[in-house]
This record gives sequence, C-alpha cells and structure tokens, in this order.
Amino acid sequence: MNWLIHDYRESDLAAVVHLIDTTAELGQESVFSLAECIGALTSRQPAVVAVHQGVPIGAALATVAGERAWVMRIAIASAWRGRGVASALLVELERRLVAARVGRIAYVLPEEELLGEGLLNAGYTRRPAVAYFEKAEPVHGPAASLLEDLGGRFLPGDLWAKVAGMETEKDLIERRVVLPLAQPERAARHGVRPPRAIALFGPPGTGKTTFARGIASRLGWPFVELLPSRLADEGNLAAALRSAFARIAELERVLVFIDEVEEIAPVRAEPAQPGGMHGVTNELLKLIPRFREGDERLLVCATNSIRSLDPAFLRPGRFDYVIPIGTPDPAARSAIWSRYTDGRADVDVPELVAASELFTPADIEHAARIAAQAAFERDLEGIAGGADRRRVPGASTEDHLAAIAQCRPSVTPAMIDRFDEDITAHARF
Repeated sequence: MNWLIHDYRESDLAAVVHLIDTTAELGQESVFSLAECIGALTSRQPAVVAVHQGVPIGAALATVAGERAWVMRIAIASAWRGRGVASALLVELERRLVAARVGRIAYVLPEEELLGEGLLNAGYTRRPAVAYFEKAEPVHGPAASLLEDLGGRFLPGDLWAKVAGMETEKDLIERRVVLPLAQPERAARHGVRPPRAIALFGPPGTGKTTFARGIASRLGWPFVELLPSRLADEGNLAAALRSAFARIAELERVLVFIDEVEEIAPVRAEPAQPGGMHGVTNELLKLIPRFREGDERLLVCATNSIRSLDPAFLRPGRFDYVIPIGTPDPAARSAIWSRYTDGRADVDVPELVAASELFTPADIEHAARIAAQAAFERDLEGIAGGADRRRVPGASTEDHLAAIAQCRPSVTPAMIDRFDEDITAHARF
C-alpha cells in the first residue's frame, strides 16, 4: 500500500468533486446526484479521502440519518482501480460511521454497478429485486455496554482477506469453520453442524491469534479475548471464568478467543493439589458445553503446547476441530514477503524466502519492520546530505537480507519435530 487515508477536509472539495464527476461513467455510478454529494461534503457528513503523494486518488462519503447511514459514493481514479483503494476507503468510512453510533449501513447501486461484488465480500447483504446492500454494525445500548465491559469489539471487515500466505490452513478453516457458520441453513441441508469450539495449536508466532481475529472479521461477529492473566487478577480464577462466560451468554453472537489456554486447562494432577489448577480446569470443562448451546457463538482456543492441555479438554463434544498452525512453507513465505515488500519489482522475494527458512509470520513482520526502518533512516540521512531524491523509496533486497540476518527465528528444528508429532497425536479436522 502506497497511499494514505485521512478524514475529508474543506481543501479536498474541488479534488473530490472532480473524482466523483469524472468517474461516474467508469462503473462507479450512484443513486445520489453530484449535488447531493457536494451537499453532504459541505455539511460535514462522514467522508474519507485516499491520497498518493499529496494528490487525492479516491474518496468515500456517506450521509447519516438516525441510526442508519447511506454510503453515497466511492470514487476511485481510473489508474488506481483494482488496487485495494476502494476496500480500504470503505473500511475507514465504516469506522467513522460506527464511532457515530450507526446501527446499519446501506448502499444503493444501479444494477450495472461493478462495486457490488466488493460489497458482498465486505460483509454486506444484497436485498432481493434491487441493488440494495445493507450491513448491520455493532448494536448499541445494553449489549454494546456489555461488549465494552468484556473488552470486546468489532474488528475491521478486511482482516480475513489480509491473511497472507498460509493458504492451506486458511482454506481448511474457511471450509470447516467459516462457511458452515456463515451459511448455517445451507449447511443444515447437508447435515453439517456448524462448529461451536475449535482449538489451534502450533509453535509461537505462527499466526493463531491472526486466524482467530480473521474468523471474527470474516463473520462480522464481535471479538472477545479472555486473557488468563487478567482473569487471575480477579483473585478466584474459576469464579472469574464463570462470571465472564455468564456475561458472554447475554450476547446474541460472539467469537471468544482464549490464547495460551494451557494456563487455565493444564493436565490435572491426581490427587488434586490444594490451591492448584484442578478446580479451574474442571470449571472450564463445565462451561464449554453451555457455551455450545448458542447458535451464533464460536470459542477459539490457542496453545503453543498442546501436550500441556488436559486430555479431557480437547475431546470430541467439546471441540469440533483441533487444527495445527505451523510455520509457513516457501509458497506462504513468498506471499507474506510480497505483502511486506508491496510487490516491488526491485526486491528479490525468492532470495528473501530462501534466507528466512523457519521464520514465522511474526518473524517476517519483525524483519520487514527492521528493513523499513533502515531505509527510512537512510532517506533522512540522504536529505540532510543533499543526496539524489530520485532514488526509489523503501527497503531494498539488501536491507531485508541484513534484517533477516539480525533476527533469530522463533522456531527451532527440534520444535518442528515436536509439532509434527503433535499433529499425529492430537490434530482433528
């Protein structure tokens, strides 16, 4: 991504009006007239603008009426179409609308409008007989307060699409988990019961949290993370778990995520030790069946050490799937590196892939950040020294290779061997 998005400013008016006017014949139609769009802009209705090198290249604007918002126009300069600008603008506009306590977002398009497929991918639902798209946003009132108390939130709608690489794991989760939950009636016709609880296991940094967040984003469900350490701060961990799940039960739909679940569901010692975790594990084992009674709920537990979990915790009936999330293979590393290098032709991605064996997605992100910082500092030094500014900005292949050399992989060959054994012993999908 090489553009920035900011809130609409009065100085943007001429450029945004030009975008709206010149893109009307390029498959970017709207039922709102240009005059209505100008009226919304001048009355400070929610709007965002995408800028490349100081020049507006896209804009998205809406008008709010009560708890409903109408997206009036998403206009993208022709040279920037198909490069993710429209979806990025829509995500940012939705954030402003949610902050304004909008309950539903609607978009009405002419039948021939090309944006419809993108709206479907962003979580909108097309109503029959007209090109009318509507998306429910977070509810307000008591449910919103409850979600806030739990530390939950609605995540941006594009997180699933941003999961780079790891296509084998992503495809498996899409088919086994996401689609049955997103289309329960179709699943029921085939005798498929949507999952209610899944466990993700694998070495640290492989993206288990990213997958959990991506599932919530893909479904459009609120995301609530229960942190064992924070629950323990309440004094009685078993009681804190019971209280949290009781409050979660009041939400209509929710994805609950527990990372490092081995902290609250370890192997139970026999006989039970005073002050040990035996009671906590028992409590969680009782809570999961109750949680599973809801139709639009999903519990996602993640662990780096599946061997540390109590055997009764993962049995069928509590968890539908136990899915391994390993280190990315060369194809996955290539996809991840391509994302962080923004597809630059002057960066040798295959060389980076070869140099980053055993790197997890988190390791690659860290190395990319180091390389970007090196390029940034070099650019600042060049400006101070009067260097040629025509040099292509951004980190080079050499910057990335130097960063990789500085990083130590989170995963060792011995950890990979143990992970392969765990797949044989515990995976279920």
